[in-house]
Amino acid sequence: MSLPHAILTALLEKPSSGLELTRRFDRSIGYFWPSTHQQIYRELGKLEQAGRIRALPTVAPARGQKKEYEVLPAGREELAAWVALPEDPRPVRDPLLLRMRAAAVVGVNGMGAELRRHLALHERQLAEYREIEERDFTPEPEAGADRLRHLVLRGGIDLETFWIGWLTRAIGDLGDG
Repeated sequence: MSLPHAILTALLEKPSSGLELTRRFDRSIGYFWPSTHQQIYRELGKLEQAGRIRALPTVAPARGQKKEYEVLPAGREELAAWVALPEDPRPVRDPLLLRMRAAAVVGVNGMGAELRRHLALHERQLAEYREIEERDFTPEPEAGADRLRHLVLRGGIDLETFWIGWLTRAIGDLGDG
């Protein structure tokens, strides 16, 4: 049920067309809640049908014109109710960890290269998050929504930092560094 809530969040931040929304997902929400463009368009239709969003009226409707959506009061209420719900943390479900467990049984052949590949991916992601932080957030204390957005980004930075440290240790422990 979280994709509709991610869409409501993005539309409350700024009314957008489906195309603009998918681009914004690719640059922000998609870092921690990835989804395909098809999934986003499908959910937009469901949210509109459920009366949670609406397409803004256009001056001169034209074939192929982008619809821009905004959140209706029912959508805001739905999002606020969802935000208030308790939710337990989900267990980590990472294929790399399962593959390492399997390597303990069948051998670690090739695991060092895969760990180094993952390390490079996490280092690139951390660099991207830090660029976003430097570009979008000032060193001065933030208020309200900016503080929360920065906390989400900091969570991503902290997770990437964790993975880099863990992978570095794992490569060293394998003696395959």
